[in-house]
Amino acid sequence: MSVLRVFTAVEISPEIRSAALRLIERLRVASAKVTWTKAANLHYTLKFLGDVPMEKTAAICQAVKAAAEPFTPFDIVSAGVGAFPSAGHPRTLWLGVTDGAEQMELLFQAQERLLEPLGFPREHRRFTAHLTLGRVRDSSPAALHQLTELLRKHAEFDAGAMTVDSVTVFSSTLGRDGPTYEVLSRATLNG
Repeated sequence: MSVLRVFTAVEISPEIRSAALRLIERLRVASAKVTWTKAANLHYTLKFLGDVPMEKTAAICQAVKAAAEPFTPFDIVSAGVGAFPSAGHPRTLWLGVTDGAEQMELLFQAQERLLEPLGFPREHRRFTAHLTLGRVRDSSPAALHQLTELLRKHAEFDAGAMTVDSVTVFSSTLGRDGPTYEVLSRATLNG
């Protein structure tokens, strides 16, 4: 049986992509070992579904479409820099959402409700709209401290605003040069 790694996301505007890449360049000066996200792969993750049987993808795309349809397009501000689990212990570096974060969470919750009957359990962690900038690999305490200081310095970074008008279902293929994403479907916010 053939499987695909699947996730749902909000694609970003070219302006926010450019700003995120400028931010990555500012953070890159730290000596910490970080696998930085490729420009083409920058997006706001809504839900990671994992490995999914190929024949289930049509039902997933339908559920995401049904979740997105009632929503009216809304604006978000891409701003705020941080890390999971925390800036003091960075593992995943991210660009957040200030204005529009509530609508992003409502969009996520609508997907949760419609994907659960398809066998995708609800998230136990609180949803935080974020764009992954990079993932920290094993680094020395000094290098992590340097990265933490840069995260604090850029904590208020503002990448600009954009309109969220669709949700994309992606498949992800892991390769030697990192993941490659392919669009499976786009669901328009029609409300």
